Amino acid sequence: MRVARSDESYDEAERARIDRIVATRYGLSPFEATKLRGEAENLEAEAPDTVRFTRAIKDAVDYEHRIGVIEALWQVVLADGVREAEEDALLRLVSNLLGINDRDSALARQRVEKAG
Repeated sequence: MRVARSDESYDEAERARIDRIVATRYGLSPFEATKLRGEAENLEAEAPDTVRFTRAIKDAVDYEHRIGVIEALWQVVLADGVREAEEDALLRLVSNLLGINDRDSALARQRVEKAG
Protein backbone atom coordinates (compact mmCIF):
# COMPACT_ATOMS: atom_id res chain seq x y z
CA MET A 1 0.00 0.00 0.00
CA ARG A 2 2.75 2.40 0.93
CA VAL A 3 4.55 1.94 -2.37
CA ALA A 4 1.32 2.15 -4.38
CA ARG A 5 0.40 5.41 -2.67
CA SER A 6 3.89 6.93 -2.79
CA ASP A 7 3.31 8.80 -6.06
CA GLU A 8 -0.02 10.27 -4.91
CA SER A 9 -1.76 8.27 -7.65
CA TYR A 10 -3.31 5.08 -6.30
CA ASP A 11 -5.38 3.97 -9.28
CA GLU A 12 -7.49 1.00 -10.33
CA ALA A 13 -4.58 -0.68 -12.16
CA GLU A 14 -2.55 -0.70 -8.96
CA ARG A 15 -5.48 -1.97 -6.88
CA ALA A 16 -6.15 -4.74 -9.42
CA ARG A 17 -2.47 -5.73 -9.46
CA ILE A 18 -2.39 -5.87 -5.66
CA ASP A 19 -5.51 -8.05 -5.68
CA ARG A 20 -3.90 -10.46 -8.19
CA ILE A 21 -0.65 -10.63 -6.21
CA VAL A 22 -2.49 -11.32 -2.96
CA ALA A 23 -4.82 -13.88 -4.54
CA THR A 24 -1.93 -15.76 -6.12
CA ARG A 25 0.43 -15.57 -3.14
CA TYR A 26 -2.16 -16.61 -0.55
CA GLY A 27 -4.57 -18.72 -2.62
CA LEU A 28 -7.51 -16.36 -2.15
CA SER A 29 -10.62 -15.83 -4.22
CA PRO A 30 -10.96 -12.44 -5.94
CA PHE A 31 -13.48 -11.38 -3.29
CA GLU A 32 -11.16 -12.43 -0.44
CA ALA A 33 -8.20 -10.65 -2.07
CA THR A 34 -10.18 -7.43 -2.43
CA LYS A 35 -11.31 -7.66 1.18
CA LEU A 36 -7.73 -8.25 2.36
CA ARG A 37 -6.51 -5.28 0.29
CA GLY A 38 -9.13 -3.08 1.96
CA GLU A 39 -7.94 -4.18 5.37
CA ALA A 40 -4.33 -3.56 4.32
CA GLU A 41 -5.23 -0.04 3.14
CA ASN A 42 -6.60 0.73 6.59
CA LEU A 43 -3.63 -0.84 8.37
CA GLU A 44 -1.11 0.99 6.18
CA ALA A 45 -2.68 4.32 7.06
CA GLU A 46 -2.09 3.52 10.74
CA ALA A 47 1.21 1.64 10.32
CA PRO A 48 4.41 2.84 11.90
CA ASP A 49 7.08 4.55 9.87
CA THR A 50 8.69 2.63 7.02
CA VAL A 51 11.82 1.81 9.01
CA ARG A 52 9.96 0.01 11.82
CA PHE A 53 7.53 -1.58 9.36
CA THR A 54 10.29 -3.08 7.21
CA ARG A 55 12.32 -4.14 10.26
CA ALA A 56 9.42 -6.33 11.35
CA ILE A 57 9.31 -7.93 7.89
CA LYS A 58 13.09 -8.40 7.78
CA ASP A 59 13.08 -10.09 11.19
CA ALA A 60 10.26 -12.46 10.24
CA VAL A 61 11.00 -13.33 6.60
CA ASP A 62 14.03 -15.08 5.09
CA TYR A 63 16.07 -13.40 2.32
CA GLU A 64 14.57 -15.32 -0.62
CA HIS A 65 11.04 -14.49 0.48
CA ARG A 66 12.02 -10.83 0.99
CA ILE A 67 13.11 -10.82 -2.66
CA GLY A 68 9.58 -12.05 -3.41
CA VAL A 69 8.27 -9.05 -1.47
CA ILE A 70 10.43 -6.77 -3.64
CA GLU A 71 9.12 -8.44 -6.81
CA ALA A 72 5.56 -7.89 -5.62
CA LEU A 73 6.35 -4.23 -4.90
CA TRP A 74 7.83 -3.82 -8.39
CA GLN A 75 4.63 -5.33 -9.81
CA VAL A 76 2.65 -2.64 -8.03
CA VAL A 77 5.01 0.15 -9.10
CA LEU A 78 4.87 -0.96 -12.73
CA ALA A 79 1.10 -1.69 -12.76
CA ASP A 80 0.21 1.72 -14.18
CA GLY A 81 3.00 1.59 -16.76
CA VAL A 82 4.85 4.56 -15.25
CA ARG A 83 7.85 4.57 -12.90
CA GLU A 84 7.58 7.71 -10.81
CA ALA A 85 10.62 9.08 -8.99
CA GLU A 86 8.79 8.81 -5.65
CA GLU A 87 8.07 5.12 -6.24
CA ASP A 88 11.68 4.40 -7.23
CA ALA A 89 13.00 6.23 -4.18
CA LEU A 90 10.68 4.40 -1.80
CA LEU A 91 11.47 1.04 -3.39
CA ARG A 92 15.21 1.70 -3.06
CA LEU A 93 14.70 2.58 0.61
CA VAL A 94 12.50 -0.45 1.28
CA SER A 95 14.93 -2.79 -0.51
CA ASN A 96 17.79 -1.45 1.57
CA LEU A 97 15.83 -1.69 4.81
CA LEU A 98 14.84 -5.26 3.98
CA GLY A 99 18.52 -6.09 3.42
CA ILE A 100 18.07 -6.67 -0.32
CA ASN A 101 21.10 -5.53 -2.27
CA ASP A 102 20.78 -3.29 -5.34
CA ARG A 103 21.64 -6.10 -7.73
CA ASP A 104 18.93 -8.44 -6.43
CA SER A 105 16.38 -5.62 -6.46
CA ALA A 106 17.29 -4.76 -10.05
CA LEU A 107 17.01 -8.43 -11.05
CA ALA A 108 13.60 -8.60 -9.36
CA ARG A 109 12.48 -5.54 -11.33
CA GLN A 110 13.77 -7.05 -14.58
CA ARG A 111 11.87 -10.30 -13.92
CA VAL A 112 8.68 -8.32 -13.37
CA GLU A 113 9.24 -6.21 -16.49
CA LYS A 114 9.91 -9.33 -18.55
CA ALA A 115 6.78 -11.07 -17.25
CA GLY A 116 4.78 -8.01 -18.26
